Amino acid sequence: MRFLFLLFAILPIVEIALLVQVGGIIGGWNTIGLVILTAFIGAYFVKREGIATLQTAQAKMQRNELPGKEMVEGLMLVVAGILLVTPGLITDVLGFMFALPGSRHLIASQLSKHMKLRVVTQAGGFNQQTGGFNQQAGGAQYNPFENPFNQQQSGQPGSSDNGDVFEGEFSDKTQNDADKRLK
Repeated sequence: MRFLFLLFAILPIVEIALLVQVGGIIGGWNTIGLVILTAFIGAYFVKREGIATLQTAQAKMQRNELPGKEMVEGLMLVVAGILLVTPGLITDVLGFMFALPGSRHLIASQLSKHMKLRVVTQAGGFNQQTGGFNQQAGGAQYNPFENPFNQQQSGQPGSSDNGDVFEGEFSDKTQNDADKRLK
């Protein structure tokens, strides 16, 4: 909530004050021209980097790899496009940081680390302090390997499931794969 408050309440006020200051120094029309010029240059960078990121993601998918980094960078490019089209000098600086490859790669790697950490801890991952899984609401233990859609009750009379048995079928298709994707 604090981030959204800063984004929608404080940032526009700071942007307007900065535009007025810059307009007083270089002139009003020059300031407007600068904002328009940064929008066009930013749109060019976002388009160029977006196409390169898309091509990299497609190449990874053809190699049967997950394009996780490219997905984060693609999202950053969308945010960069929005920031660069929004009039203001601070949003332009942030937009260029998200659009230029060097800073975008650095920010994407940090963001990926942060997101992985938050997903593991908030999804109820293993808690090192207690030596078990994090607790859900109501005090019940959370087990990430449990299927919440299959509500078979273990420990009930007539049930042989003790939580350690996984059932399934397997068929070897490596001999029939012409592209040699499964090895």
